[in-house]
Amino acid sequence: MDCEICGGTGWRPVEGAGARGVERCACWRTSASSRLIAAARIPPRYARCDLKSFVLYPNEKLQAAVASARRFVDAFPAVTKGLCLIGPPGIGKTHIAVSVLRMVVIEKGARGLFYDVRELLKMIRSTYNPIVRTAEMDVLRPVMEAELLVLDDLGAEKPTEWVEETMNLIVNTRYNERRPTIFTTNFEDLPDETQADSLKVRVGFRMHSRLHEMCEFLEYEGGDYRMLPANGGADDLETLWKRSRASRRALPSRTQGPAKAEFSPARPRVEPRPPSELRWPGGKAGRA
Repeated sequence: MDCEICGGTGWRPVEGAGARGVERCACWRTSASSRLIAAARIPPRYARCDLKSFVLYPNEKLQAAVASARRFVDAFPAVTKGLCLIGPPGIGKTHIAVSVLRMVVIEKGARGLFYDVRELLKMIRSTYNPIVRTAEMDVLRPVMEAELLVLDDLGAEKPTEWVEETMNLIVNTRYNERRPTIFTTNFEDLPDETQADSLKVRVGFRMHSRLHEMCEFLEYEGGDYRMLPANGGADDLETLWKRSRASRRALPSRTQGPAKAEFSPARPRVEPRPPSELRWPGGKAGRA
């Protein structure tokens, strides 16, 4: 159904200072935002995420992360750094990242894009199949050229040379073109390079260095929103957070230094029994 104001043209008449003209109709802006949101590939689960609906509670680092996200939206596109949200699963990192993406698309009319890193790498691999009629750059170009890109769950893919080279190509291209990127990851930014589950080991030394240069790091812990009971609120999240902190304190501390393998003393070699001594324990074997 056509707009009653502009008749579906996207332009509405205006008068002023004795002259008549036209300007963009509000329906055009709404339609344009809808198209950009649809093109952003935001998963249905996060389709309604925004910072206004994000439940906060007395958690200083979480509150600081949300405040940084709001400042990013207000300043976009005049931002010098992206965001890197770090913390355990379930604490709202993806919600915050998608909220920023949606607000930038709707309020600023930017071309945004969301990808789970594992899904992105899977799509790139699929282009190597001769049956698939999609070229590698058909997947990579929108990722590299998006005005705002969200890469969710960085480091979740098993580290390999191909994964590292592919991700470095994407990140370095966006860095060189000054296009901001928002990352989320479950892996801590640990100074100990021997920790197999540190962010530096999972993404590689080159990308880790680049991330620190191109992003504001927002590392925090919190209550698991996925464990929030029905009709739960801020008090419940604070309780979940305190329980998780108590559980972590009860766990053994991380192993310091490189892992060492322990070997038991060599045992005398046992020679195999001669064929004549082998016996069938289950009686007679029938023919096949």
